[in-house]
Amino acid sequence: MTSIKTVGIAGAGVIGAGWAARVMWAGYDVVAYDPFEKSEAPMRDKIERAWPSMEKLAGGRPAKMGTLRFTTDLNDMAQAADWIQEAAPEREDLKIGLYEKMDAVARPDVIMASSSSGFLPSRLQSRCRHPERLIIGHPFYPVYLLPLVETVAGEKTSADVMDRADALYRTLGMFPLRLKKEIDGYICDRLQEALWREALNVLDKGIGTTEDIDRAIIYSAGLRWAIMGSFLHYHTAGGDGGMAAFMAQFDPSLELPWTDLKFPKWSEELTEKLVGGCERQAEGKTIAEWEVKRNDVLVDIMHVLKKHNIGVGEVLNGKV
Repeated sequence: MTSIKTVGIAGAGVIGAGWAARVMWAGYDVVAYDPFEKSEAPMRDKIERAWPSMEKLAGGRPAKMGTLRFTTDLNDMAQAADWIQEAAPEREDLKIGLYEKMDAVARPDVIMASSSSGFLPSRLQSRCRHPERLIIGHPFYPVYLLPLVETVAGEKTSADVMDRADALYRTLGMFPLRLKKEIDGYICDRLQEALWREALNVLDKGIGTTEDIDRAIIYSAGLRWAIMGSFLHYHTAGGDGGMAAFMAQFDPSLELPWTDLKFPKWSEELTEKLVGGCERQAEGKTIAEWEVKRNDVLVDIMHVLKKHNIGVGEVLNGKV
């Protein structure tokens, strides 16, 4: 297998730019492909905006960073890459066609990873001549800060490819979470989707505003989730008896009508509650201003977790 020096990125949007920043930070060169030449300038701008947060998190810039070359020629990117990370729009037909084209050009040993938020890798590899080298490598926004990447194998993906992928992601300072089997939406997005559905139902029924719902998370469960997730928290909530005691006390509540689990019927009223509520919450700040604030707070929280060697802190300390 050829050592990885150049990473090809297919797609120059928010996720593609985030991958580029993280990859370049780790010292790999990037060849970024996008069919639109006008995408290059915004991509470079997003990468530049990522550096200050990454520098704050790492305590300085690396001695050597990778370079970025942009191209509108898919074959140029696929031929130059030792690894391909796809970050195209979330359309299954588009991705399947893209992989078919890249697979025909890239060297057979080049892993092709999809940033898809929920498509099955078995579907994405369906028209490839070398389906064994296609996997899911699903990151989380902002990609240049959050370390989780869900790795998922398709029916024809080789075990060696999964091992090589996990090893590469670790060199990027990420935590590869390998799913035991493929499923639509993977793990985290299924959890986020459930919360999103409930939040929209609460909003639609007039129980709370967008700000109320967000506050319900950030002042309570959100703080706990950064440390121990749901299962370990409920284990501690059971007292000395742990999860067994927790379930004995609260298991009956699972039958109560506390969730809707379906999206509410969309309407102009719900749209106004959602869009208008978020705009009021933003308090006149631009998206760029909120990104800076979010990144600053994320970095500070991650430093605290690093100090205590828990959650993301274990990744930053190289313990997992």
